Amino acid sequence: MILPWEGNARLDAGRASEARLAEAVGLTAAIGLVVVHTAIVPLRMRRSASLLGLGQMETQGRAIAEQHVAVVVVDSQLSPVQQRNLEKAWGCKVIDRTGLILDIFGERATTSEGALQVELAHLSYQRSRLVRSWTHLERQRGGFGFLGGPGETQIEADRRLIDDRMVRLKRELEQVRRTRGLHRDARRRTPFPTVALVGYTNAGKSTLFNALTGAEVVARDQLFATLDPTMRGLTLPSGRRAILSDTVGFISELPTELVAAFRATLEEVSQADIILHVRDASHPDTDAQRQDVEAVLGGLVAEGTLDDTWRDRTIEVLNKADLLGGVAEVQTRSGSVAVSAITREGLEALARMIDARLQAGMEVCHYDLSVADGARLAWLYQHGEMVDRQDVEDRISVTVRLLPADRARFEA
Repeated sequence: MILPWEGNARLDAGRASEARLAEAVGLTAAIGLVVVHTAIVPLRMRRSASLLGLGQMETQGRAIAEQHVAVVVVDSQLSPVQQRNLEKAWGCKVIDRTGLILDIFGERATTSEGALQVELAHLSYQRSRLVRSWTHLERQRGGFGFLGGPGETQIEADRRLIDDRMVRLKRELEQVRRTRGLHRDARRRTPFPTVALVGYTNAGKSTLFNALTGAEVVARDQLFATLDPTMRGLTLPSGRRAILSDTVGFISELPTELVAAFRATLEEVSQADIILHVRDASHPDTDAQRQDVEAVLGGLVAEGTLDDTWRDRTIEVLNKADLLGGVAEVQTRSGSVAVSAITREGLEALARMIDARLQAGMEVCHYDLSVADGARLAWLYQHGEMVDRQDVEDRISVTVRLLPADRARFEA
């Protein structure tokens, strides 16, 4: 049972309530729940105790009883008190949008890194759910015999256990972050630039990834089908090689616990030479989804994970053009390209645009080398794009295009 609502400017943000409902149904189906009842409940104000008004709670309670509902999903963030009171009123389990997304991530995480990230996000969320509402949370006895002090409450004990586990997880994830940093440093020493895919969940990133690289990454018509980043080689029309990275999808109101936990993964985007923002051009809320993705990237800029030049490195990919009648039917703008990852229409144009963007970011450099300096010449051939070469007596004069980072390394 899904309960999104309209009338709240922050929640709607240009998004139709029906589209919000459809997305919530998709999220619920992603963890195998069968939806038997849906409702859009208008709110004039949020009740601090129960979110919904008394009449609305009774109306939905009757529907819950008639349908024998076991789990109610409320498409918003609930406070611990609101969640507890709704569960008491309806006599079933109630989860909010954050809890639902965390459950999906917990079910989909396959790698050890993904499991660590999801567990950290879960614990951060659960810590806020420790409220004085269960009978087992009475104060424990402390000290010895009959003269002991009040001791600590079960809430305090649970919170301490969670805090200890979170400290260990953060330590392990910091090691993951350092390892990723070493891998990125190793990739920088190769001649291959990196291209990262970002976008709203279910925009077709993994399908596009497979179409461009020939890989067989799991691609389903399902929200959050991809959690763990995958990298493959990509050959561009000029013959230049690049590394393409598939990343986790974003969603509106992405839980802050997940953004924090997946920082190590999102850093792959920050280090990319080109960012492909993949959009579902056929979705009725495609513009609102674009704003949601840009909001997450803007948040990464604010915390220093991503630099503020990311827009200059971004190509907008309007995917699923086949659902609109082909790429010719999709309205594009400067810096965007329409494609269909399923039919492969528009992929050549996308590859050419990536090629051109990489070339535009390269600097034309002139060097005079000794004929005996074969190692430096080979390095330029491997890392750059040779424009001209003149062999004169004991000197070799070359003109080569290099990425700024490669030029700095060579001249250093």
